[in-house]
Amino acid sequence: MNSLLFKNARVFDGASADCADGQWLRVADGVIQEISSQPLKAGDGTRVIDVAGRTLMPGLIDAHVHAFASDVAVARMEAHGEAYRTAHAARMLGHALDCGFTTVRDIGGGNYSLYKAAADGLIRAPHFLYAGKILSMTGGHGDIRQIDVAPRYAPACACVESNMFSVMADGVDECLKQAREQLRQGAHCIKLMGSGGVASPTDPIWMNQYREDEIRAIVGECVERRSYASAHCHPASAVRRCVEFGVRAIEHGTLIDAETAAFVAARGAFIVPTMVVIHALVELGRELGFPPQSQEKAEFAVKQAISGLDLMRAAGVKVVYGTDLLGSTYTQQCREFALRREVFTPLELLRQATSTAAEMMLMDGRIGCVKVGARADLLVVDGDPLADIGLLAASGRHLNVIVRGGELVKHA
Repeated sequence: MNSLLFKNARVFDGASADCADGQWLRVADGVIQEISSQPLKAGDGTRVIDVAGRTLMPGLIDAHVHAFASDVAVARMEAHGEAYRTAHAARMLGHALDCGFTTVRDIGGGNYSLYKAAADGLIRAPHFLYAGKILSMTGGHGDIRQIDVAPRYAPACACVESNMFSVMADGVDECLKQAREQLRQGAHCIKLMGSGGVASPTDPIWMNQYREDEIRAIVGECVERRSYASAHCHPASAVRRCVEFGVRAIEHGTLIDAETAAFVAARGAFIVPTMVVIHALVELGRELGFPPQSQEKAEFAVKQAISGLDLMRAAGVKVVYGTDLLGSTYTQQCREFALRREVFTPLELLRQATSTAAEMMLMDGRIGCVKVGARADLLVVDGDPLADIGLLAASGRHLNVIVRGGELVKHA
């Protein structure tokens, strides 16, 4: 891999509001090797890129995607088959990379096969972390069977009920086994369904899911693997109990209240709100064939979505960037910045999509930052995103350079 040398860069390191001007940065072997305010010499074969005073910053991180989510309706996703879902994943991941996302965390459905295809360059994609199949209790948010579908009784069979996103696990023993199975298959973390949700057909969104002993068992397995547990939660009650039982990352947190936000902040846990998917489904759900019972839940959730962000910010919760987009709505990935700027400053949003996301994912100092020894995931922005976050909300149109793991993906 050829080395890169950036000169005359204004560097945002992923955390500090103080950007250093006139910086030189050397990349080799996929890693940031040197940063200097003095000119660095270009070695043989080094490609020199004049940043011309623009902002050089870490690649973006989307911590909540579902690469195989080829439709807004989960039943149709299942019917599409693996080949169709994989084609959608390739399209969606390529778009994410073009938008400046150099790392994504697939938090339900992603697998080793897709990771391997991305790592081997068979598809254009960001670095791909995956949680494997989500653990759901029977009748929980991961159970997509309609109310009239009878259970499959097979006492002599060791099979478990599962779908493209989730596996049903009831009781401590099943939770342990399925958590271990996902970790065996390379899962970055384990996600459990801690509450009802929008897309599932039979569970109310306000419903708490899984017992304390089941959640603690899953968390314990993650800790032993030096990983962490993530939980899908909408209502405040689900958020609080999951954090209390050891969950590190809360997905959504849409219906949080002030007391729970303060509790999450005190525990040092993280929340990954997903504003854009709720707005996209409210706006386009009927047109795209989103199931009526799910449309109703989305319209209920959207009413409190932005006010929930206000509560998180006021409490000092560590908030992370995530989108959760389904089907054709994947093109709105950058819109999350535009929605969140109603509440957060550009600096806060930049941290959410870089250093705070890396911290949540136990990768602090390795990604989401510009520092010596970190992976060379870099963007050059034509403008100042600390003054105008809209530059990152434009689907990559203001990115002059995209570097993923030392590879020059784009150089306009």
